[in-house]
Amino acid sequence: MNPVAYLWGDDAWSIDRAARDLAHTWAGDDGVALETWRTSMDDEAGESETGSSGKRRARLLDEVGLRIATPTMFGGGTLVVVRQPGGLLRESAARDRTIGLLQAVAPGNGLCFADLIGQDAKGPAASGILRDAVAAAGGLVRELPALTRDKMEQWLGVRARELGVRLGPGAAQTLAQRVGAYVREGDVDRRRRSELANGELEKLALYRPDAEISKEDVEALVPDAIPGSMWAFLDAVAARQQAVASGIAERLLAAGTPMPVLVGQLHRRLRDLIIVREHLDAGTRPPELVRRMRLPPFRAQKLAEQASTWTATALDAALGDVVGLDLRSKGISLTGGVVPIDDTIDALGLQAWIADHASRVRSSA
Repeated sequence: MNPVAYLWGDDAWSIDRAARDLAHTWAGDDGVALETWRTSMDDEAGESETGSSGKRRARLLDEVGLRIATPTMFGGGTLVVVRQPGGLLRESAARDRTIGLLQAVAPGNGLCFADLIGQDAKGPAASGILRDAVAAAGGLVRELPALTRDKMEQWLGVRARELGVRLGPGAAQTLAQRVGAYVREGDVDRRRRSELANGELEKLALYRPDAEISKEDVEALVPDAIPGSMWAFLDAVAARQQAVASGIAERLLAAGTPMPVLVGQLHRRLRDLIIVREHLDAGTRPPELVRRMRLPPFRAQKLAEQASTWTATALDAALGDVVGLDLRSKGISLTGGVVPIDDTIDALGLQAWIADHASRVRSSA
C-alpha cells in the first residue's frame, strides 16, 4: 500500500488515534516507528485566497514536500500529518500541489491527511477531491464516525482494557451517560465526545490502577457533561416534561445560548402547537395535518401528540408569558420602560415559566 492516507469523519479522538497508529503501521523493517510531524490548515477558514493566506499555504506545502520527499538514511522515517487540509484545496494551484504530494513520498516516510468534518456536514465536501485522489493513489481512506450510544459502551470496555483496568457492572453505561452519549438530537456536537470519554477513563484508570472501576467510582469522579439540545428542550416543553425541560434549559444557558435565541425558538414551537390545537379542536385528524400545514408526516404526528397535552387556554397563557420573557431579556419592561439586562434574572424567569407552564399537572388549565 502506498504510505498515504486520508482519515475523515466526526470523531476527533478516533481520527487522531488512527493517525498515530500509522506511525507504527508504516514502520520500516527495523520496526522503528516513524517520527510524526503535525501541521494544520484549520485557521484558514474565511480568509482571502490572496495575500498572507496564499503565502502560508505555499510555505506549508514547501515544508511538507521537504519532509516527505527526503529519503531516510539512518533510523526511522517521517510521518507528516496534515490536519484540516481543506485550506489547501481552495485555490487550484495549491490543490494541484497537494495532490502531487501523493506521488512524492520517499521510501520510509508517510503522509496522512486528517479531516474532522463540521458538525452538520455529511461528508468531506471539497476535501472529497483529496479523498478520491488518495484512493486512486493506492492509499488508505477511512471514515471514522462519532460513536453511537451502544458503540460508545463497547468502545469504553475495549479502551479500559488497553489502559489496564476493567469496568464493573453499570460503569460503562453510567460513563456513557455522563459524557452525553445518550443524547440523540441532531443539533448536538458529537465530535469531541469520545475525546471527553477517553479523558475521563484515563482519570478513572489512575484512580483504580490495575483494578475494577465501579459504577460508584464513575458517579463520584465523572462530572455530568450532557450537552444541551435546543430540539430536546423544545420537545420537553411541548410534551410538558417539566424536569427534563428545566435541566436542558440550564445546560443551554450555561453553554452560552443567548436568551433571545432560546425564547425565539420557544415562541415558534408554541405558535405551531396553537395552530395544531386549533386544527384538532376543529375535528382535523393528525394525518390530515400533513396536507393542511405542509408538514412531514413524522413532525405532524409529533406535534399532534404534543398539542394533545395542552388546552387552547393553556397555550395562550404560555405564549403570553413568553412575550414577557422576550422583552425582559432585551431590557424592556412590560410597560415599555427600560430595565437592566441581567442573565441571572432571565434564567430564573425562564425556570419560573417552565414551572408555570411545562407541567402536566397544569394540563387542564
